[in-house]
Amino acid sequence: MFKQFSQVQDFLNDKHIQDVDLKFCDLWGRWHHVTIPNQAFTEEILSEGVGFDGSSVGFKSVHSGDMVLIPDLGTGFVDPFWAKPTLSFICNTYEADTKERFSGDPRQILHNAEGYLAKSGIADQSIWGPEFEFYVFDHLSFTNDINTAAYRVDSSEASWRGGDHELRYTIPLHGGYHAIPPNDQLYNLRSEISQGVNDAGIPVKYHHHEVGGPGQCEIETPLLPIQQAGDAVMIIKYFTKMTAIKHGQIATFLPKPLYGEAGNGMHFHQQLLSNGKNAFYDPQGAHSLSQIALQYIGGLLRHAPALLAFTNPSTNSYRRLVPGFEAPINAFFSVGNRSAAIRIPKYATHPREVRFEFRPPDATCNPYLAMAAMLLAGIDGIEQGIDPTAAGFGPINEDIFSWSPKKREKIKSLPTSLGDALRSLEKDHEFLTKNGVVPESLIEQWLAVKSQEERAVRSRPHPYEIQLYFDL
Repeated sequence: MFKQFSQVQDFLNDKHIQDVDLKFCDLWGRWHHVTIPNQAFTEEILSEGVGFDGSSVGFKSVHSGDMVLIPDLGTGFVDPFWAKPTLSFICNTYEADTKERFSGDPRQILHNAEGYLAKSGIADQSIWGPEFEFYVFDHLSFTNDINTAAYRVDSSEASWRGGDHELRYTIPLHGGYHAIPPNDQLYNLRSEISQGVNDAGIPVKYHHHEVGGPGQCEIETPLLPIQQAGDAVMIIKYFTKMTAIKHGQIATFLPKPLYGEAGNGMHFHQQLLSNGKNAFYDPQGAHSLSQIALQYIGGLLRHAPALLAFTNPSTNSYRRLVPGFEAPINAFFSVGNRSAAIRIPKYATHPREVRFEFRPPDATCNPYLAMAAMLLAGIDGIEQGIDPTAAGFGPINEDIFSWSPKKREKIKSLPTSLGDALRSLEKDHEFLTKNGVVPESLIEQWLAVKSQEERAVRSRPHPYEIQLYFDL
């Protein structure tokens, strides 16, 4: 939005902005912020920053937690949810003493990943298109105690609402795809979210009701440069949740909030550009894909088990990655097959549009780290010259669930739990660290914290276990 501090000053005065909000992303993908009055937002902040405690957000140890935030002026947008006129910036994190970029800042890691791409000579720009699936509920509550474990959600669109004999429009299980009003009761909410996101500088391609009957929605953006795509994930999640709260509802990007209903993914469309041209396009190639594109696919699929530790970093992620839904459970690529880990869209045939999407990820990921990891896996595939077909990754354009179990065994499986993904990352992370893009210390910290989360969930009794075994 801005290139120079003088432009910010003029905007603060012209729009009567009273507060400036500085947002930054922690290691796990959550935004934090600190707010300063407009008078305190001086040019000195662009060099000296605003101090904060990095140990409180997982960046540093307690004895050396001092860090500073420096806003990226190009990310400025008016935050419409504040009572006072407020201008927001996404910030980068720096060491407090040296004013050097913090090597563990997820946003910096993403920047370094694209920098390595340019240095490799493969391409000079990485383009991404995340898709956003989420549920909007009228009510959500949960409790976890020594003697209680429960959660409950409710949606005015849900088919379970039909049991009270009151005449109402509802959506059946799995029946929400592109539903229209009056069954689709969230169209105004999605439009308001989309307008807010667009006003914040993130273009919206479209929005619609998704498969999940009780309030599942999707918003999609056009393809964006990688850094802007990472910022877009944070902004869209923020606007979605805040707009829902404004209307007395609650939005969640949780991968599997409902048993037996469609889950929330966040598929990432990917493309490389070289001198402004699509490096993935070759009119003579299979499916119009270049050799670089196929080798990139080979890298993604070879490293997929380790990648999922970053793209699907929650225990709930693996409630979604189960047979019987569109979510992928095997490492193969395909044309149009939505059960594939990598799908080549049939409709993207123009030289500028040819691309593919990696379908396993969900929005519990830190988008900066997830995209950096995927990009580095793709680069490794190109550098290693991995032929995805020779490596056994397809293409497979059939319904694999119609195959016999023995035939399906030949396809490489994706991790079925967070623990499996973390063990894969522990064994396979050189493609992330060998070029200095991802610090080894970050991998160690990620493994330690996520393993602790996995153990905490695994060690708790599950309500369904009580039903199954209580009388034995």
